[in-house]
Amino acid sequence: MSATRNAGVDPALAAIVAQLRGHYDEIVLPQWLGRGFNTALELPYESLASADGQPLPPQRYRTMACARQLFVFSASDAPVASAHAARLFDSLRRRFRHSAGGWVYSIGPDAAPLETHHDLYTYAFVVFACAAYYRRSRDARALQAMGETVSLIESRFNAGGGLYLAQLDDDGATARQGPLQNPIMHLTEAYLAARAAGDAAWYEDALRRIAHSVSGHFMDTATRCICELPAREAGNRIEPGHQFEWYALVRGAPEVFDDTELGTSVARAVDYAQRHGVAPGVEGVCASLGLDGTVSDATQRIWAQTEYARCLAMRGDETSLRDLARQLERFRERFLHPRGWYECLDADGRVARADMPSTTPYHLAVCYAALSG
Repeated sequence: MSATRNAGVDPALAAIVAQLRGHYDEIVLPQWLGRGFNTALELPYESLASADGQPLPPQRYRTMACARQLFVFSASDAPVASAHAARLFDSLRRRFRHSAGGWVYSIGPDAAPLETHHDLYTYAFVVFACAAYYRRSRDARALQAMGETVSLIESRFNAGGGLYLAQLDDDGATARQGPLQNPIMHLTEAYLAARAAGDAAWYEDALRRIAHSVSGHFMDTATRCICELPAREAGNRIEPGHQFEWYALVRGAPEVFDDTELGTSVARAVDYAQRHGVAPGVEGVCASLGLDGTVSDATQRIWAQTEYARCLAMRGDETSLRDLARQLERFRERFLHPRGWYECLDADGRVARADMPSTTPYHLAVCYAALSG
């Protein structure tokens, strides 16, 4: 059940969804076709000023940022989206290849390799974006890039038992950072997208292994929430936005996850995150909680708000849709403006970050897709 499918019983909700889509189509996307796109390098700038939409002086260009924009334009129905997605795909392949195979983390303003370690989060978004671009274009090169990247993920990052290292050194062999929740979550997202274009049975087996490892290594036994670090590590935290995001991924593929512990626990994690991590009245999702449920970072990031909305839309019951209508109204009032959006607000609702990253339209796109059914 989705917000759109319930439009007949809640025209106010349908109206606000249409307004959000209009803001996205008329304000957000055109920024990245115009001032947000460096025509010399054929890459999106990393960030624009929220005040006037001008690009901020680039310090680097990340592979992941290019991949997210490739996904955004591959998923868009805008008339110019196909051509721009093709341009981004060519830039991804031309600009970010690693000399040892795979992908660099970033290049500098001069287009020379800058940060050359291997990053699972980055590789996952390359898979995700190539799957989306292949679905849009049927370009065989996208399928090839997706498959090659999956092979490198499995041969380089796979730590066994459904766990994956977060980062490797430049040599592609030496571990730089152990397993972390967030890259594994986005690998889950990537493999869900890739299974429609590749060997569905292989991806589904891999996804079930990941689900079992996430439950076994990252789940807090008391709350059933997914922690950012392995569950028994000191200094751990719970990000409410990631509980909502996991819910959307798991509930979006019941045929994969319904027989896993993760499949049965995500609803309880969402209830906990909603109870402890959403500020009443403003409906703002905080950045993080301690394991005791107290707010450890009250910053409200736009991506967490979009994941909350996506989760509520996918839940689709009467209570969730009432919560969704209230949350979207406050989201529009607090985070969107005629020039774009505010990336972060503090606990008092003041702007805490005055730029608009090129990575954020991805969050808007996946949220609005769920709202539109």
